[in-house]
Amino acid sequence: MYTGLAVLAASLALFWMTLGLERHPMLPVGPGFYPRIVLGVTAAFGLGIAIAGFVARRRGGPVAVPAAQPPNHGLVAAAFGIFAAYILAMPWLGFRVATFLFLLAMPAALERPRTRRRWLLVAAIALVATVVVYFVFERYLHVLLPRGRWTGF
Repeated sequence: MYTGLAVLAASLALFWMTLGLERHPMLPVGPGFYPRIVLGVTAAFGLGIAIAGFVARRRGGPVAVPAAQPPNHGLVAAAFGIFAAYILAMPWLGFRVATFLFLLAMPAALERPRTRRRWLLVAAIALVATVVVYFVFERYLHVLLPRGRWTGF
């Protein structure tokens, strides 16, 4: 309950701070547009957690907490390594290729696909996500994404 209230309060405070950001007249959306979406969703989740905790406390029962799993430090290190490789590869491969490879590698490292169909699904999601992000930022918002020295795009 208290965690939900803390998340709600922090999200609303940050949301309030985005209201002071000035909007550029030449851009279709201002700099606070996407942070407001994320903070609004985060505030809603925080409110949901607070309500669930309040209801559970009112009923007198404990809040259901899943059993703790032992920490997997190797997986955390692998995730940081994949992210570091993504950042280092971007100037050489460009945003599109590096992002596709990152979105292919990260899910495979977190839970290795066991069938060919799962590999195709991971690849399809990586491709679609890369294309969508590229078109939203490069074409719609006119944000120049890094070009690769080796690839040229």
